[in-house]
Amino acid sequence: MIKPASARAALEKAIPSLVNEPDKLTVFIDSGSIAATGSKSASFEYRYTLNMILLDFAGNADDVMIAIVEWARSNQPDLVTNWDQRDTAITFECDVLNNETVDLSIKLKLSEGVAVTIGPDGSRLVQHVDDSARPDDFSYTNVAEPAGDPSTITATSVRDGDQVQVWPLTT
Repeated sequence: MIKPASARAALEKAIPSLVNEPDKLTVFIDSGSIAATGSKSASFEYRYTLNMILLDFAGNADDVMIAIVEWARSNQPDLVTNWDQRDTAITFECDVLNNETVDLSIKLKLSEGVAVTIGPDGSRLVQHVDDSARPDDFSYTNVAEPAGDPSTITATSVRDGDQVQVWPLTT
């Protein structure tokens, strides 16, 4: 999984004090599962809740939330573009410690598609689907399926059944 480290880096960029005090930011995964289709491909999707806790945080919560929204727009766009997910995909809790500091917990419902294909030499090729490279229409499923050619992976629109190639990436 690559999104937890990426989200942490985004918060560290927005709140530079976290770089000098890494123990003030805890990142872990809750409620993880995988979704696989049982097709000939071993492709699957990680689904989990990323929990990021800022401890003894004395900064501006707006800076944290802006960093999270910007990260989501690039790395998990459905969190901010899908009407069915927007209300519950990014949540937070806050424990007020005193007049200056809080413990702030932010939870993001994430997924990471993993395309598994077989190379010409019979070796397994594993590629994490880059959500930032997807088309602007985010109504496609995240679990990808092999197309007629087993080296090509497509995703199918949940809205109209249209298909888009997600592996190998096209330009």
